[in-house]
Amino acid sequence: MLDNADVVVVGAGIAGLATAHQLTAAGLSVRVLEAAPRVGGRMATDVVDGFRLDRVGPLFTTPELDGVAMRPFAPGVLVHSDGRYGRWGAPHTPWSVPRGAGASRSTGRGAPHAPRGAGGAGGARGVARALAGAPRNPAVSLDQARLGASLVRLATTPAPRLLARTERAAREALTARLPARTVQGVLRPLLAALLGDPDLTTSSRRADLALRSFARGRLGVPEGGSGTLPERLAAGLPPGTVRTGVRVTEASISRVTTAEHGVFGCRSVVLATGGRTAAELLPGLRVPDYHAATVLHHTAPAPPSADPMLLVESDAGGPVAHTAVMSAVDPSRAPAGRTLITSTILGDPPDDTERRVRKHLATLYGVSTDEWELLDLHHTPHAFPAMRPPFDPERPVRLLSGLYVCGDHRATGTPVGALASARRTAAALLADLGLRAPETTAAATPAEKAA
Repeated sequence: MLDNADVVVVGAGIAGLATAHQLTAAGLSVRVLEAAPRVGGRMATDVVDGFRLDRVGPLFTTPELDGVAMRPFAPGVLVHSDGRYGRWGAPHTPWSVPRGAGASRSTGRGAPHAPRGAGGAGGARGVARALAGAPRNPAVSLDQARLGASLVRLATTPAPRLLARTERAAREALTARLPARTVQGVLRPLLAALLGDPDLTTSSRRADLALRSFARGRLGVPEGGSGTLPERLAAGLPPGTVRTGVRVTEASISRVTTAEHGVFGCRSVVLATGGRTAAELLPGLRVPDYHAATVLHHTAPAPPSADPMLLVESDAGGPVAHTAVMSAVDPSRAPAGRTLITSTILGDPPDDTERRVRKHLATLYGVSTDEWELLDLHHTPHAFPAMRPPFDPERPVRLLSGLYVCGDHRATGTPVGALASARRTAAALLADLGLRAPETTAAATPAEKAA
C-alpha cells in the first residue's frame, strides 16, 4: 500500500507536531507518523484514576508556551540541606527556615510549610533583588548578597551578551563568580531541576540563560500536564494528519517504510523523533548524550504541604532531586479533594526505588509516608539532552534537500528549543520547495530567542 503526501513527519512530539502545523499552513499535505499509541513523546501525560501524570515533567521559566496556560509555583525554591530548609528567591523572605511538624525556629527541622502570600516578582529584578536580603547568619548573609547581586546582573543582561561570554562547564563558571558552597548548596540543585544535570556539566551559557529566566520570573508547569501542548497541537491539524501506532523502519527522501502499515510516499521527510531513534533511522547522524530521569507520582490521605513550592534537595545521597505537591500548583492534575505529589530522580534510579523514595520523601516533608499510594513510576533513560561545551544551540536541521531532522537534540535540550528547531526545519523545507513561509514560521518568538 502506498499512501502519498507532500511531507511525512516521523514522530508526534511537539517538534514534529509544530513542524506539521507550519507546513500545513503553507498549503502542503502532511502525514505525521507516531509509533506510540498517543502523541507527545517525552511530554506525554498519562491519566490514572483521574490524576494527570507527566512522564518526564519538565519545568518551565517562560510565562507562556505557545498559548498553553501555565500554572506557576510560588516564587523562589525551597532548598533542603542538612536537615534545614532555606527559601531562596521569595520576596521579603530571602532566607527563611520554615516551621514544620515539630520544628523549632532555632533548628529549622521538620516539614517545609512555607508561608503563603509571598508576592510575585516585580519585573526583571523582582525575584533576583529579593535574594539580596540579609539573614541573621553573617556567612549566609554574605553568600545571599553575592548570589542576589549575581542574579540581578543576569536578570538585566540581554541574552545575546550572555551567549557571547566565554563558554565552559557551568560548575567552573559559577564557582569563579560565587562561593563554592553557594554553587553546591543552591545553584546546583536549582539547575538540576531546570536542566536535568546535577553535575553542572552543562554549557555555562545555557546555565546562565536558565538562571536569567528564573531571576526574571517564576517556575511553572502547563495546566493539565505537559501533554496539554502536544494534544493541542495535534487537535489543530487537519483530520487524518496524525496517525499513531505506526512504527517507521526505514526513511529516505521520497518514502518511509513502516512495520505494519505499508509505505508512505512523499516529496520530503522530517525526522522528529528523539535523537537515538533518529540515529537508528539515519546511521551516522551525530546525537548528544542524555541525562536520565525517573518520575514518581504519589497520592496521600492529607497533603504534606499546602504551598505550591518546588522543594529541591541539596544533600548528596538522595535519591529525590526535587519534589512538589503538584495538586497545590495545578489543581487540574488531581481529582477534587485528592493530593498529588510528584518527585523526580535524576540519573539511573537506585535498587528498591519506591521504598527509598518513600523514605526520602518522609524526611523532606517531615511526615509519615506509610499511607501514601504510588500512582505511577516512569523511567526515561534519554530524558534531557546533554548541553556540554562547546554547545551549538542551532545544530543543522537540513541534512540535504528533502531530508530534515528536528527536535530538542538539534537545539537547546528544552521544549522551547524543540519548538525553535521545528520553526527552522519548516523554513528550510519550504525554501527548498520554493514556497513562501507563513509569518509564524519566519519569525522566532521571544522565548525561542532566549532558549
